[in-house]
Amino acid sequence: MSFEEKRYSLVKKLRDQGYIKTKKVIEAMRKVPRHLFLPQNKRDKAYLDRPLPIGKNQTISAPHMVGLLVEKLDPEPNDKVLEIGGGSGYNAAVIAETLDEGRVYSIEKIDSIAHQAKQNLQKTGYSGKVELIIADGSTGYEEKAPYDRILLTAGAPEVPKPLEEQLAENGKIVGPVGGKRRQKLVIGKKKKGKVKYKKEGRCAFVPLRGRYGY
Repeated sequence: MSFEEKRYSLVKKLRDQGYIKTKKVIEAMRKVPRHLFLPQNKRDKAYLDRPLPIGKNQTISAPHMVGLLVEKLDPEPNDKVLEIGGGSGYNAAVIAETLDEGRVYSIEKIDSIAHQAKQNLQKTGYSGKVELIIADGSTGYEEKAPYDRILLTAGAPEVPKPLEEQLAENGKIVGPVGGKRRQKLVIGKKKKGKVKYKKEGRCAFVPLRGRYGY
């Protein structure tokens, strides 16, 4: 099977399992070539539903988790999105595929990972919609705030206060909160200046680094 055939097969499986439901997320995951966001020696495993190492003890999340996160985030076509934990750039590319005039600001703390992500986004054609910044993502990115959507892709002890402050009114924030190894996915919505959360299922992400992380 070609990479494209494997990708379509994986997306069908994720849809059948209920991880992805909306047309925009299904189409986004069909389009983004996950194998091009992986090191060369991992590309044969790109369309298995599992996390894979990308260096520096970091991983690219399992496809079902990426799909689930983007479903929960539910970006609108013109949203300004902040992603904390850019990793390989794959998550940001999937989000970018759901947008029209919107834009993704993706923050990555580890230099070598960030530089590789920039290359990945460039060669796959997403650098026009995704800006990758090397910084401490746990403090957000005040320069472009407020954001309509904020996605945390690393486990935090709690949702960092700067992210709540940088979230726009009626905006949504999604991310894993809990311990270094196991967390619960939380979804927050900002109303009258305060973010109220609901808890979803269990998950396991690499720990958030930085001032408000581990």
